[in-house]
Formats: sequence, structure tokens, C-alpha cells
Amino acid sequence: MSVTGRERVIVFDTTLRDGEQAAGVFFSRDAKVEIAGLLDAMGVDVIEAGFPTSSPGEHASVRAVAETVKNARVCALSRAIPAEVEATWQAIAPARAPRIHVFLSSSEIHLAHQLRRGEDQVVAMSRAAVERAKRHTDDVEFSCMDATRSDPDFVARVVRVAIAAGATTINLPDTVGCARPDQVAAMFRGVFARVPEMASVVASFHGQDDLGMATANSVAAIAAGARQVELAVNGLGERAGNTPFEEVLMALRLHGPDLGVVTEVDTRGIWAVSQAVARHSGIAVPPNKAIVGRNAFRHASGIHQDGVLKHRATYEAIDPAEIGHPTGSEIVLGKLSGRHGFASRAQALGIAFDGEALDRAFARFQALADQRGEVSDREILGLFGSGDAAASPA
Repeated sequence: MSVTGRERVIVFDTTLRDGEQAAGVFFSRDAKVEIAGLLDAMGVDVIEAGFPTSSPGEHASVRAVAETVKNARVCALSRAIPAEVEATWQAIAPARAPRIHVFLSSSEIHLAHQLRRGEDQVVAMSRAAVERAKRHTDDVEFSCMDATRSDPDFVARVVRVAIAAGATTINLPDTVGCARPDQVAAMFRGVFARVPEMASVVASFHGQDDLGMATANSVAAIAAGARQVELAVNGLGERAGNTPFEEVLMALRLHGPDLGVVTEVDTRGIWAVSQAVARHSGIAVPPNKAIVGRNAFRHASGIHQDGVLKHRATYEAIDPAEIGHPTGSEIVLGKLSGRHGFASRAQALGIAFDGEALDRAFARFQALADQRGEVSDREILGLFGSGDAAASPA
């Protein structure tokens, strides 16, 4: 329970693991250490540093993160194979608070076509992997991969065995990003009802964004009782990406009181870590991306500009300062802009004018704006001619 009286949601960041699974992305050791440092400074609870057994270089990178992170738990992913659990432990052993994250598929389609194992074999593999991980650390997470497409009774069976073997976090992923929020909520309510032992562990949700519903699904999971969410900065990740870190953090900041939850992450670090991930991944943030896109706090419509200039909250539910935005709200002048927005920008550029000078300049501005998408500050300065006696630099 948090000091606010609200229950704390554990923020698990998987940018360095599942985020790096985005096609074409490669994080060097130094990049992983830098990004992990930014996340750690924000107060992120768990940093999943990578998948150590995927390559020797990845093993070394995960170990470097484990050696440098000062506060957060450092986690690494392992298949439910004894040798891989051991290798994973070797990578994260230097961490102040190490976590081994074991996963195994639970859906019929995965068992039949990928694992080619029966249910009894999967249960036995789950038990053995968690027991082995538990020999090294008290912090063991177990994931039922493809949980949203799995038989609920079989998920309950596997979860019960994993908890008995020592798992302290149970993660139920929407691995192919196909679920709706109501389905995710029902999945969690169902596992709580079928497995009373869930009361002794942390329930977690990992969502993929194939249908664009990962953020909504994560909030639904929290509303249904999940107390850990697995996120990636900028939504980076496999296929269409993971649940966006910045979106869920700000959704919980806005709606946390109604949900009875809180995180202990300093959201003022969001902008900086988003920029770092974009730089190191080589994947630019789309301008219309929620929270961290270039246009997230830019206003082009005259009606919106007028409202924001009178009171920022008229058209912004989030204060840009809350994410560490370097400039804050911005008025973008174009053909949809009104007199208020134009006058405000001119004043900010140091132009003093009387009513007639403004009228003449605004008419010239509209003629120019009808020819292009955005009018620059330099062009705005040029709109106030020498004939406008009162239009001079203030």
C-alpha cells in the first residue's frame, strides 16, 4: 500500500528486452546502460535488461546493466530450459536485486505447433524451471505466453504449479495483441477466482499493440486487480510494438485516483528517456504519438489556440511539464489559426502593434498561410512592414 492510501502498481520496463525485438533495432552495451540509467533515475521498479542466452554479446550487455543499475530490480528473460535458467542467473547475479523471468507457452496453438508438447509436459517444465530459478533468487517471475488465447482452466493449472514452485510474480500476456479490454479484465478476474494462491503473488500484464489497444488493455488489467504492468518506451517492440511506457504512466497519473492505484515513477523523465530510446533504436517517434510525439502539445486550430492561450487545461489534459517537455505548449500558425493565436505569437517575437497594424498583418498572414502548412517565425516578422508605424520590435 502506498503512502497515498492507493495501491502501488509496479512498473516493469521491457524496452531493453522486448523493445529490442523490434525489427531492425540493436542496442549496444553502452546504449543499454544509458537507457537503464535513465529508467533507474525515474524510479522504475523493474528493468528487464534482455534475453542473455540469445547471444554472448547480449549476455555481456545484460550483465553490464546488472552491474550499473543502482536502485531498480534487474530482470532477465529465460526459456523454461534448465541450462538457460543457469546462464540467465550468471548474467544478472551482480544486480542489487536480481529477478529471473521464466516463460512458457500455454495456448493450444503454441503447444501444438511450436512447443510440440502436451499439457502435462508443460506443467512439469514450468515447475522445474521455476524451482531452478528459485535456487538463485527469491524474485522469480513466471509468464504464461499467449495467455489471452489459452484455455482458462489450463492457465489456472500452470499458474498454481508455478506459485507452488516459488514464483512471486505471475504474468499473463496478450502475446499477439488480439484481446479487448473487457477480455483482459475477465481473464484476470477468472484466474483470481480459479487460483486463490494469486492473493500471495503479484499479478502482471504484458500487452502487445497489434490492434492498438495495449494501453487500454493494461489499464483494464489494473482495474481488474493486476499490480504490475510491462511497458516499453515509445511502444517499441515486436511487430506493432509493446504497451507504451509513457501512455500508461500518464494514464495512471490522470486516472489513478479513480482506480485506487499509484506508481512511484517520476514522470518528468519521460521526455528524456523517449528521446534516448529513439536515438539508440533508430526509430523516430511519430509526430502524432501520444505523450511524446512532436505534436502532442502543439496547437494549430484557431479555436484550440484561443482556448489554450486563455487557460492551458481547456485543450490539454496533461501539463507538458509533467513529462519533462523542454518547451511546453506551442502555438503553430497556419491557415486554421485565428487572430488570438497570431497576435500572441507576434507579441512573443517582440512585436508591438496597434489594432490597424494587426489587421493588416493578419490579412497578409492569412494570404501566406493559405499557401503552406506552417508559417515560420521569420515569416511572421516579415508581415509587419515599415508602413505599420506602431509595428516595431518591442
